[in-house]
This record gives sequence, C-alpha cells and structure tokens, in this order.
Amino acid sequence: MKKNKGILSLILTVVLVVLLGFTVLVGFGKTGTGAMKNIKLGLDLAGGVSITYQVKDDNPTEKEMSDTIYKLQKRVEQYSTEASVYQEGDDRINIEIPGVTDANAILDELGKPGSLEFRTEDGETVITGSDVKTATAKAGEDDMGNKEYSVELSLNKEGTKKFADATEANVGKTISIIYDGEAISSPRVQTAITGGQAYITGNFSYDEAENLASTIRIGGLKLELEELRSNVVGAQLGEQAISTSLKAGAIGLAIVFIFMIFVYYLPGLASSLALVIYTELVLLILNAFNVTLTLPGIAGIILSIGMAVDANVIIFARVREEMSRGKSVKNALKTGFQKAMSAIVDGNITTLIAAAVLWFKGSGTVKGFAQTLAIGIIVSMFTALVITRMIVYAFYAVGLRKEKLYYRAKKERKTINFLGKKKWFFTVSTAVIAAGLIFMGVNSSKGNGAFAYSLEFEGGTSTNVTFNEDYTIEEIDKEIVPVVEKVTGDHNVQTQKVAGTNQVIIKTVTLELDQREKLNQAMADNFGVDESKITAENISSTVSNEMRQDAVVAVIVATIFMLLYIWFRFKDIRFATSAVTALLHDVLVVLAFYAVARISVGNTFIACMLTIVGYSINATIVIFDRIREELHYQTKSTDLAEVVNKSITMTLTRSIYTSLTTFIMVAVLYVMGVSSIREFALPLIVGIVCGAYSSVCITGALWYVMKTKTGKKPAAQTSKKKKK
Repeated sequence: MKKNKGILSLILTVVLVVLLGFTVLVGFGKTGTGAMKNIKLGLDLAGGVSITYQVKDDNPTEKEMSDTIYKLQKRVEQYSTEASVYQEGDDRINIEIPGVTDANAILDELGKPGSLEFRTEDGETVITGSDVKTATAKAGEDDMGNKEYSVELSLNKEGTKKFADATEANVGKTISIIYDGEAISSPRVQTAITGGQAYITGNFSYDEAENLASTIRIGGLKLELEELRSNVVGAQLGEQAISTSLKAGAIGLAIVFIFMIFVYYLPGLASSLALVIYTELVLLILNAFNVTLTLPGIAGIILSIGMAVDANVIIFARVREEMSRGKSVKNALKTGFQKAMSAIVDGNITTLIAAAVLWFKGSGTVKGFAQTLAIGIIVSMFTALVITRMIVYAFYAVGLRKEKLYYRAKKERKTINFLGKKKWFFTVSTAVIAAGLIFMGVNSSKGNGAFAYSLEFEGGTSTNVTFNEDYTIEEIDKEIVPVVEKVTGDHNVQTQKVAGTNQVIIKTVTLELDQREKLNQAMADNFGVDESKITAENISSTVSNEMRQDAVVAVIVATIFMLLYIWFRFKDIRFATSAVTALLHDVLVVLAFYAVARISVGNTFIACMLTIVGYSINATIVIFDRIREELHYQTKSTDLAEVVNKSITMTLTRSIYTSLTTFIMVAVLYVMGVSSIREFALPLIVGIVCGAYSSVCITGALWYVMKTKTGKKPAAQTSKKKKK
C-alpha cells in the first residue's frame, strides 16, 4: 500500500467510526433511523403485549393443550422469535409478544382462534385445520405480467391424501373454507391437488392474502379459544437490567481496548478501532433486520465479540512469530495474515454451522440466540480480515514502520509437556463431571430436582397485585422484588407492570397455599395492598416440552454437522471426535456447576449452554489448525508427542488472551448486573474458564491418544522406548 492510499484508508476509518457511531447513537430524521434506541427488545428487557385466551371446550386434555400451545408458539414467532406461549391454570393460554404496544392490532392480525373446515358444495367436510401445517401469503405475476397475490397451503401427510381424493372428485367445483361457521373463502378446484401444496388465487391485495393465511394458520389449532384479556406489560428484568448491561458492555470493551494496545502495540490499536466498527455494525444490523434483542441475544453478541478479538489475537500472534524468525515488518504482516486465515475461517465457519442449524431447527430463545450469534460471526470475520488488515497496512504505509511498534523480542517459550500430565487432566475432569452427576442424583432423590429449575422450565405462580400507587419499573425492582424474594425464597423473580393501571404481575416458582398467604400478607404489610385485589394462578413452563425437544434436536444436528465439517477440513475423524468429546466435556462441567451451585435453570440456561458450545469448539479449532500445520513438517524421526506439545505451547498465548478478553466482558457484566443477570453471567464465566482448560489440556491429549491407540505407532516413539 502506498502512502497516499494509507492516508486515505486512515481517513476512511475515522469517517466510518464517526458516521456509524452517529447513526447508532443518534440516528437520522425525526425517528432516529438506525439508532440503537430503535432496536426491538424482548419481553425481558422492554416488555410488550400479554394476551390471555380461554379454552371454549370443556375439560381439555393435557395433550390438546400442549399441542395448541406449541402451534400458537409457531404462529406468534412471526412477530418475534422471543414471543412465548404458556398455560395458565387448567384451561387458559397466555401469549406474550415483546416489542409491541398495541394489543388490539395484534389480536386483529393474529386472528381469533376457532374451528376451521374445508367443505365441498354438498357440505361434506374434506379436511380440518389440524390437517394444515401452515399457510403463507405469496407474491407472483399473472400471465400478463401483473403482480398478484395468493395463499400457499401446506398439508400434513393425512391432509395430503384426503385433499387429493376430494379435489380429484370436485374438479370445477368450489371447496369452501369455513371458519367459526362462516365461509371466508370459496376457491374453485382447477385440477386434482396431490402433492400436499395448494394455492388459493384471486383478486387479492397483499393484506387480504395475509389475513386469509393468518386466519387459516390460527384455525389449525386443536382447541377453540376466545380472548379473555389483553394487557401491555413492562419489562420482566426491569430498566436497571438494560442500563447496567450497556454500562458493563462499554466498560468491558474499554478494558479490552486497553489490553489489546498494551499487549500488541500498534496492531492492538488497529484491532481496537476495528472492534469499534464491529460493535457499531452489529447494532446497525440488529436494527435493520428487526432482530429482537433479549438477554440470551446479548450472550450471542458477547460470544461474537470474544471471537472478533480471537481472530485478531491469532493474526498478531502469527505476525510476532514471523518477526521473531527475522522477517521484516512488512513480510511478517503478510505471512501472519495468510497463516492465520485457516484457523479463523475454520473456527468461525464451525460456529456458524451451529448457529445456522439452531436458527432453522430451534424455536423461541434458541432461534433468537442463533440470530445474534450468526450476525456477530459474519461481522467479526469481516472486521478482522478486512478492516483490521486495512488499518494495519495503512499505519505501515504512512511511515509507522519501526519494529518496536509491532513487536519486542521476548524470551522464547520452552515447549511445555502437556501430554505428560494428560492422566492428571483426564482424572480431574472425570472427577468434576462425576461429582456433578452425584449431586444431581442426590438432589433428585431428595425430591429437590436434579437442577433448580426456574418457572420457564417447571412453571410457577403468577400473582396479580393491585397497588395503591403507580410504581415505576425501577421502584418495583428496588422495593417490591426484595420483599417477594424474601417471602418466596425465589431469587429469579420476574415482574411485569400492566400499562395504564397500578397492577403488577409477579411471577415466581410454584407457591403452595401457605406461601401465597404469606406473600399476600407481605404485600399488605409493606405496601398497604387490599388482599382481596390479589389474584394468583399457576402457570405452565414457557419452555414447552416440544421447544425443549426442538432445542435438543437442534444441538444434536449442529454437533453432527460440526463433526462432519472438522472431519472434512482436517481429513482425520480423530480430530472431529476429540473436538466433539471436549465440547461434551465442557457442557457436562457447566451442568455440574449448575447442579452444585443450584443456579436457576431457565431461558438463560439454554443460551449459556449454546454459548459454551460455540466458544469451546472455536478454541479447539485453533490448536488443531496448528497441529495440522506442524504435521506437514513431520518426518519419520519426528516425535508425535513433541508435535502436539509444541502446537499447544505455540497457541497458549492466544488461548490465554482470548479467554481473558471474553472473561473480562462477562465478569464486568456479573459485577454490575442485577441478580438475574448475575445468575446468567456466573455459569458463563465457568464455561469460559472450562473452555480454555479443555482446549489446552484435553483436546490435544485426546487426539494424541486416539492417534496412537488407533493408528500406527510412530517409529520415533518405539526407538525411544528401546533406548530406555
């Protein structure tokens, strides 16, 4: 890069930082287009709409309720991936949709759940709503090139067969769609439909097509429902959770910037500027794509920030290696970026595969986490490989070429014999995991449950209290929540303020009658509440069995795809097997921590475990990439154990620095956060430490054991044994 281009690149960097910063902080126009204040926040951070439906049918079965809840969950995800649906009492279903404030508009768009039938002209019912998998509005063109809208129906296996028979027998006739006893559409059958896909065409506007599709979707429920009440509710975690999270993020980033500059000098400054651009771009993309940001979503961003720093650490560690071998600054930069490419790409793609599978296969919190993680990974690769590179080369081009600005010679690190201690590492890991399993068993046998499940997983009690004054969310957090925690013993209390009233919804673990009475008395004693205005209902878990199954299936599928990718890239199934085994190790250790510490297992638990999966696999890839590279130089006399030890030692600095920077981000969040955020941050800290430990002490050793036990033993090792 020439000097003029270098100056232009630095000016462009400054302009980009300022322009993106202005957009994120202020935005453009009266509404502040692009500003982070316009990012959609989840129910836990900003509140939304709560709608309660009453089941019309008498004595609905548990299976009917479960099926209806799951299908409604899929329906409301069109508004937000973080929307939740759960059972209230025996025959009510509650829907909570974040980021919206108009309950009537949601009710109009969502439709009124009721019975749905497809009938022939003679009144015969062909299929019902339960035979319809989904219905969506589609845009296309007619024979004249004019835009037209239609509704696409997708039928299940049984519906496909019944609809095929009916349409074949009724070509040229109409089959009416009857919703709650009224015909909402009467399309004419043009040909037999045998493939399970049907299109309803007509002179629709897009809104008309979408309304028809929405009505069909909502009509495909097991039970008929009627609206009981709807409220606009405040944030579950309160305003303090948002403000402390933002402050913690800013402080954490500032510490990381200082650390990178202190350790890597001028390249560290370049990476810090790139990290500023990264943060700004992520916030802009969240806004542009209307992604709903929740506490689990923040976890995805934290992980991607850690990976963004990781990419820069890998690059600069490579640059230093090249300079220590006597290369010039220019050549070291060029070679460093080239050699770091494979580790960065493989690590990020592996995690991106997991994010993609979780996005498509998961639901609710899992899908929201996957979205923010995927966005973060893509942006982090761009900033590390493009922006950081541009800034570093610009610094060099404008005359900042002295070696001491990039590297200062240090004493070469001796190769550490990690494999010599592998038995100790394996023993310690096995003992920790076993202890966790024992704790789970003991707690379960005592009737306390293997884990301290929160109301998201086990359900709980929703108490509606009408206070004598209109408390703000901050006042609720400071004054009311501590009283509730003391009475119930639940340290993961969720509260929601009902807009326009003095009512506050308090969600806790399931309360027995005496506990409810104590809570009512506490509200009366401390706040002068009229106990007759306090109502309570048991509520089901917001994470349904189907959603849990979706999450488990998504993680299993993601793990399989990651294994296949690592196998493909490293041409050795043992790399993939040891990577996945180490990943399982990290998950089990964190599970043991949850069991021993009795930290609440709720929505944030899912995000925490997914974060650890992504973080752990990325750290492992870096070490395997170095082993792969060193094996290229291997000769018959090369000691395989020495190759592994050398590879781990050479990447040790990267492992420590990356873990440290990510640790800093989460630790600041833990120190500054409210109680619910601390319960989320603490297991993450354990996972980060465990991921660093397993990548350094477990993965290489596992691969070595598999290589030597299942492959041909290296000649060098055999000869050494003979000498002894």
